[in-house]
Amino acid sequence: MLDIVIICSLALLLAMPLGVYMTGVFSGKAHVSDKVFAPLERGIYRLLGINHTQGMNWQTYGAAFLLSNLVLGVLAYLILQFQHILPMNPDNIGPLSWDLALHTAVSFLTNTNQQHYSGQAQLSYLSQGFLIVTLQFVTPAMGLAVCVAVLRGMRGGLNRDTAKEGEARDLGNYYVDMVRGVVRVLIPLAAIVALLLTWQGVPSSFSGAQPVTTLDTASPLAEQQVPIGPVSSMVAIKQLGTNGGGWYGPNSSNPLENPTPVSNAIETIALVLVPMAVVFMAGGLLRNKRFSWMSIAAMGVLSVSFIVATVYSEIQPNVAFSQLSAAGPNMEGKEVRFGPELSALWGTFTTQTSNGSVNAMHDSFNPLGGLMIRSGMLINAIWGGIGCGFVNFLVYVWLAVFLSGLMIGRTPEIFGRKIETKEITILASLIVLPTFLILGLTAITVAFPGLSGTSNPGLHGISQVFYEYTSAFANNGSGYEGLGDDTPWWNLTCVLVLLAGRYLPLFLALIVAGSLASKRVSPVSAGTLRLENPTFCVTLVAVILIINFLSFLPAAVMGPIGEALQLAQAGMGN
Repeated sequence: MLDIVIICSLALLLAMPLGVYMTGVFSGKAHVSDKVFAPLERGIYRLLGINHTQGMNWQTYGAAFLLSNLVLGVLAYLILQFQHILPMNPDNIGPLSWDLALHTAVSFLTNTNQQHYSGQAQLSYLSQGFLIVTLQFVTPAMGLAVCVAVLRGMRGGLNRDTAKEGEARDLGNYYVDMVRGVVRVLIPLAAIVALLLTWQGVPSSFSGAQPVTTLDTASPLAEQQVPIGPVSSMVAIKQLGTNGGGWYGPNSSNPLENPTPVSNAIETIALVLVPMAVVFMAGGLLRNKRFSWMSIAAMGVLSVSFIVATVYSEIQPNVAFSQLSAAGPNMEGKEVRFGPELSALWGTFTTQTSNGSVNAMHDSFNPLGGLMIRSGMLINAIWGGIGCGFVNFLVYVWLAVFLSGLMIGRTPEIFGRKIETKEITILASLIVLPTFLILGLTAITVAFPGLSGTSNPGLHGISQVFYEYTSAFANNGSGYEGLGDDTPWWNLTCVLVLLAGRYLPLFLALIVAGSLASKRVSPVSAGTLRLENPTFCVTLVAVILIINFLSFLPAAVMGPIGEALQLAQAGMGN
C-alpha cells in the first residue's frame, strides 16, 4: 500500500511544476523556453507553410484541427497497407487487411491506440517506430491544443480587451499550439522517460528479432526468436501521451516493456503526469488557480475512491478458484513481480485517463474491480486524456453551473458569461451520445453471437462487448482480452465509435467556448456562483456520478453487478 501512496504523491508533486511550465508555454507571451525551442519551431512553420502569427476564431481553429487529422489519417492508412514494400522491415512482415489497417489508423489518430493486432508480429519497424510513435506524439498534442483554445475562450479569447460584444474571438493558432505541445512538452518528457526505462532494461535497438536458447532442454524447440526494437522510446510516449498502444501484444505486462518494479513505478507516474499537469495549467490560463485546486479535489475524490475499491477487489480471492488453489488475493491475469495492488492502481489510472495500457489483464479482475475500471472510462473526465480529458471535465462543470443556477434561481454564469439555451443543447447532446452509441452497438452485437466473438458466456460475455465499445468511445484502448475483435464487424463499428468519441466532444466543446467568448461579461456580485468553493465541488462530483449512474446502471446490472451476485450465490452453494 505504501507503494501506491508514494507513486500517487510523486505524480501530483511532479505535475505541479510541469503545469506551471505549460502555462508559460501556452500563455501567448514570451517564455524562457523560447530561447531553446523557438528557432526549431520557426523552421517547422516555414516547412509547413504556416503563418504562425495569424490568430484563429473557433471556426478556423476547428477546421485546422479536422484538416490536420484527415491528412494524418490518410497517410497512416497508406503506410499500414503498404508496409510490406516499404523500408525498415527486417522480419518481412506483410500488410494488414484493409479493415484492420483502417481501424489501426483511426485508433492511433484518435489518441486511442485500441489494438486489434499484435504489434511485434504484424507491424514493421517503419509502422511501429515511425508511424505509430509519430502519431503518439502528435495526436495528444492536438487534443491539448483544443483544450488550450477552449480555456482561452472561457476567458474571452486573446483579444478580449479590444473585441466588442458579439465579435469573433481569437483563440490562438492551432498549428502553433500543436507544435508547441510536441516540441516543448512531449518530446523532452519522453526523452527523459525513455532513458530511465532503458536504464531499467527495456530494449532500445533497431536490430531484428534475437535468437534465444530455451531453458527447457527436453523441448524440441531449442531456440526461440524474440522480437525487440526501439521499445523504450515507444513505451515512454505511450505512457506520457495517454496513448496506451504497446510494442508487444501483452503491453506493459510483458517483461521487455516493463521489466522491474522501478520501471513499473516510472510508467505508472508517466501515465497520469501530463493529465494532472493540464489541470494546473488550466488554472494558470484561466487566471484562477483556485479553480485548479477545486478541479484537483473533485477528480482526486473520484480517483482515490476508485483506486481504493479496485485494490480492495483485487486483494480478495477469485471465487472461480474456490477450493482449487490456496486462499489468497486474485492473481489471475497478473504479474507476480507487480502483485494485485500495483496492478489495481495501474488499472484504475489507465482507465481514469484515456491511456489504456495494461500491466495486468482487466478481463481477469474481480467484478468490483471490473466495474471500477469501466466506470472510469464512462466518466472519461477523471484526469482523462491529454487535453480532451479536461475538456470533458469542463462539460460537467458547465452542466453543474447550469443546474446550480436553476437551483438558486439565477441565470447560470461561468466566469461572468451566461450559459444559455444554445450551449445547454450542445452539452446535452454530449451526455446522450455515449449512451446511444455504446448501449446501441452493444445490444446489436450481443443479439448476434456470430458477430460478438466473446470467449465467455453469460454476463461476462456482455461485459466483454460493452467494455470494447466503452474503451473505443473513451479513446482508451484497453480491452477485456479473449474477445475475437479482428473482424470486419469489430474493426468497422469501432472506427465509428472512435471517431464519434474523439471529434464530437472536442469540436462541440470548442463551439461552446467560442460562443461564451463573445458574450458580455457580467460584473461579480454577492449572488455570483463561486466555482472555487467546497459546495460547488461536491455539487460537481454529484452531477458526474448521477449522470453516469442513470445512464449506465442497467448495463452494470447486466455486467459486473450481476456477475458478482452470481459468484456470491455459487460461493454460498459451495
